[in-house]
Amino acid sequence: MDTATSQKVKRIAIVGPECTGKTDLAHFLAHHYQTSWVPEYAREYINQLSRPYKKDDLIKIAEGQVLLENQWALQANKLLFCDTTLVVIKIWSEFKYGDCPTEIIERMNSQNYALHLLTNIDIPWVDDPQREHPDKREMLFDIYKSELVKQQISFVEVKGIGEARREAALKAVNAILQRT
Repeated sequence: MDTATSQKVKRIAIVGPECTGKTDLAHFLAHHYQTSWVPEYAREYINQLSRPYKKDDLIKIAEGQVLLENQWALQANKLLFCDTTLVVIKIWSEFKYGDCPTEIIERMNSQNYALHLLTNIDIPWVDDPQREHPDKREMLFDIYKSELVKQQISFVEVKGIGEARREAALKAVNAILQRT
């Protein structure tokens, strides 16, 4: 599949605070629709560091995320589920460092997704060495929602436990598929 073909793939962004089931949802949806999903590049990148990550690392993480998306789009079957986007990196940079590098914002503004699924914080927190703020989930969720509204990004909030969450996501994706 060439680049022109990969651009016809509808990209579905899964965004939300840490530990809200983005990876599980991306994996489930990709399996359900028999297509590909893009893992969160930040996990791989941070796991390879021998030091705490810095603000400058976020630019490299953003570049890696976009590269992964483009690679997986070549293998996708009409849909590509993205387990994070540059919106997530922008929000994290602003939250942690007070601002976001312009390189990330410019690249974020050039990306196009058919749908954003915003994952709610209504599932239990699971400790992970890369997760930093179990006590700020509600505040971060509000920041995500506000950012999507501010950028006029169409999104569907996905909430519920287990099958209810999956059904909400399927309903949103099916609505996108029916429009084409």
